[in-house]
Order: sequence, then structure tokens, then C-alpha cells
Amino acid sequence: MLTMIEMVINGVSTRKIENITEELCGQSFSKSTVSKLCENLDPIVEEFRQRPLEKHYPFVIVDAMYIKVREDNRVRSKGLLIATAVNENGNREVIGFQISDTESETSWGDFFNELKQRGLSDVDLIVSDNHKGLVNAIKKHFQGSSWQRCQTHFSRNILDKAPKNQQPELKRHLNRLYNTGTIEEARCLLKETLANIESKAPKAMALLEEGFDDVMSVMSLPEKYRKRLRTTNSIERLNEEIRRRDRVIRIYPNEQSVIRLLGALLIEQDEKWSSGRKYFDMEEYYEFINSRPSDHPFAAA
Repeated sequence: MLTMIEMVINGVSTRKIENITEELCGQSFSKSTVSKLCENLDPIVEEFRQRPLEKHYPFVIVDAMYIKVREDNRVRSKGLLIATAVNENGNREVIGFQISDTESETSWGDFFNELKQRGLSDVDLIVSDNHKGLVNAIKKHFQGSSWQRCQTHFSRNILDKAPKNQQPELKRHLNRLYNTGTIEEARCLLKETLANIESKAPKAMALLEEGFDDVMSVMSLPEKYRKRLRTTNSIERLNEEIRRRDRVIRIYPNEQSVIRLLGALLIEQDEKWSSGRKYFDMEEYYEFINSRPSDHPFAAA
């Protein structure tokens, strides 16, 4: 029974499980039987979703992906909102997920409220793309936290606004900008980039100037933490794993089946992170925040 549940979590369709069990065991387990067995996951997933967030999570990464769910005899697109974080020990965790009809400010706000009610507080840096509703919710619910706009998404936005013949040079400028050692050096490179390219790609340079502070927020941290926190790449790799298994199901029969199956997958990933190699050594980070001025929002007490 546990093997069949594990097969479903790992992306084997219920139809294939029905065929495999008949061939190997001489007994066929119907799709409805397999689905009924998977309902045993519900209390496990719910406990995971509602667990208290008792550690300190200074770095939070959020993103959304879209899935298809059958509802009222129609197939609807639903948002799967996901939050991962790095805890005080340097391990990553899946700290929450939620199904939503839209990726609006209200939906993200409800999600963030739920995370805070479970104990999330004192977030130093929150990383996301530039979706308007998401950004507005971050600003409202994480006042005092820094927002890091994903550099990967930002680069795509910049390049989309530049003529093709300017894109290779612009890529080089952006890479230099993102890899500078200090914010002062970054501001100098910004001026240099604007001076060299503004006349050739004015829309791209207007966006670069406008988004510079948000896309370089990570510079406020010690250098060793910047590369992994300057983009949403880490959570997007998780999304790819979800999508790999989602392709087998294609259309979920209801929202509870989404929570059950994708929740089990997220629990599995969370366990791998907690028992695997640390994502960060946090010692330098906490030394850094202890040295901050006493009036800094996240200075040590």
C-alpha cells in the first residue's frame, strides 16, 4: 500500500499503477482504490502545512506556478503559492504553500498572514519576481524587510526592451553590475552603463535605472550570501520538480487532491533539505547582524 502511495507521489499515474499491480501481483487495484489510499496522506500534509515556524528565517523566497483543477464541471487555472526559506541553522525549508484563484495582492496577503500567524517574523530579505500583486503584498506585510527583485527575471525584462544588436553588450554590463563587490562600485557601473547604452536602448536603460535599488538589495548582506539570494532560481528548481510530476496528472480532480499530492512532494523535498548539506553557514550572517546599529530593524537585541 505504501509503495503505491509512493508511486503516485513520484509521478506514476493511477492508470499505470493499476496495470503494474495486475501484472506483478495478479491483482488489480483500481484508480479509485489508489486514490482512496492516497487520502491517508491528508492528515500528514495538513500537519506539515500548519506546523509552527519556531526558528528564525532571515531569508525567504516566494514564487507561484499555475496548475489545472476541475471545479464545478469546468477546468480552471489555479495558482500554487510557495514559500521557501533559509533557517537559522542554514538549512532550507518549505515553510508554506497555498492554492489560490488568483495571484493578486489579496491572495498573497492572505498567504503571508498565515505564515506570520504560524510564527514567521524578523525576515531580513525576501526574494521574488516583480509581479505587482506580490510586490505590493510584500511591502505591506514585511515592512522593514528588504525586497530583492530577482536578477534573472530583471535581466530578461531589460533585454526585451533593448534592440537585438545591443543585447550582447548589455548582458556584459549587467553581469559586471551584479558581481561587483560593493554598492558604491555598482553605482559607478550603473552610471557607466547608462552613459554607454542610453542613446542606443533608452527604454532598457530607463528600466535599469528605475529598478537598480531593488535588484541590488542583496548587496546589504555579506558577500558569501549574495549569489544564492539574488535570484529565485532555487525555488524555480523546486517548481520544475513539481511540474515534472504535474505533467502526469495534467488536471487535478479537485483542490484537495492538489494539496494532498503536491503537499506530499513538498514534504519529501523539505526532508531532503533538512537532512542534507547546509545551504549556508550562518555564523558570518549572525556576526554581521550583531554588528548593525542598534536602531536597525533586525539588529540583535
